[in-house]
Amino acid sequence: MFPLRDHNPSTRTPIVTWALIVLNVVVFVSYVDLFGNPARLGPFFDTWGMVPARVSQDAADLTFLTSMFLHGGFFHLAGNMLFLWIFGDNLEDEFGHFWFLVFYLASGLGAGLVHYVSDPLSTIPTVGASGAIAGVLGGYLLLFPKARVDILFILIIFIRIIPVPAWIMLGLWFALQLTNGVVADNAGGGVAYWAHTGGFVIGFLFTIPAWLRRGGVTFWRTTHGHPPHAEARYRRVRTGVPMAGRRTQRQTSKARGPWG
Repeated sequence: MFPLRDHNPSTRTPIVTWALIVLNVVVFVSYVDLFGNPARLGPFFDTWGMVPARVSQDAADLTFLTSMFLHGGFFHLAGNMLFLWIFGDNLEDEFGHFWFLVFYLASGLGAGLVHYVSDPLSTIPTVGASGAIAGVLGGYLLLFPKARVDILFILIIFIRIIPVPAWIMLGLWFALQLTNGVVADNAGGGVAYWAHTGGFVIGFLFTIPAWLRRGGVTFWRTTHGHPPHAEARYRRVRTGVPMAGRRTQRQTSKARGPWG
């Protein structure tokens, strides 16, 4: 279940969101060649990733910050940037450019702290913007619980794009992180689920003042949980790719013969 876009347009150019995406991509490109050399990649992540055991020895360790701009692979980066692209612009719209940047960094640092507390003796380096982006998801849930989000739903051969309220998609995402965090504690694993969970909760809490300034529950009653502006509408576009019928497929199959 992957989010593709929301129906919640922003009213200002999300320059901070774009800048964060560009920065993450540029940093990734700067060390992407190390993935072909594990002997160099390991020490690199040990140096710049957040290692809980090292933080236990030096509370002023700066890797809480540097680890937020590193990723463990292309798909790790792509997934994080997709979530930031979809949900970040609306939080930036609500907070303003400067305060959104503060919110993003604070959520990431808080998520890193939660991960550290969950296993302070771990020697495994933690990397990724997931904790900060989880904070964005938590804030989005509070302000726009019924904003429509288009998700790509894949179940074996069943593939559909389905619009769902944000609270369903984000609620399921949070429940999955929380559940996996408990399971990973018992079975071990390589994903910082507690950072995701902590970042989400921290982002939700950080957004409460903005929600209260808009009226709190009264804001929800006025907007019915939807964004306080017209939602974006997307048209389905038919492609010009011709579809082969069954007869054509059978004829083609026969023409190829038994040897293909």
